[in-house]
Amino acid sequence: MLIGHGGGAVIALVALVFAIWLAILLPARMARARGRRPLVWIAISLIGTPLLSIMLLVALGPVTQPRI
Repeated sequence: MLIGHGGGAVIALVALVFAIWLAILLPARMARARGRRPLVWIAISLIGTPLLSIMLLVALGPVTQPRI
């Protein structure tokens, strides 16, 4: 019903917001919370896949030594 009355644009917008959150915001927040550089993990997410960057961040865990 929504698709016939401009709902396709709403669905596309929701999909776009979700894709940005998954590919950029989620890896950046996870990296920052673990003491890692967010831009590096955003690049990994965009070059590889968001799932790859998320799994690597979970597997690597937090940084044990502070960055210099």
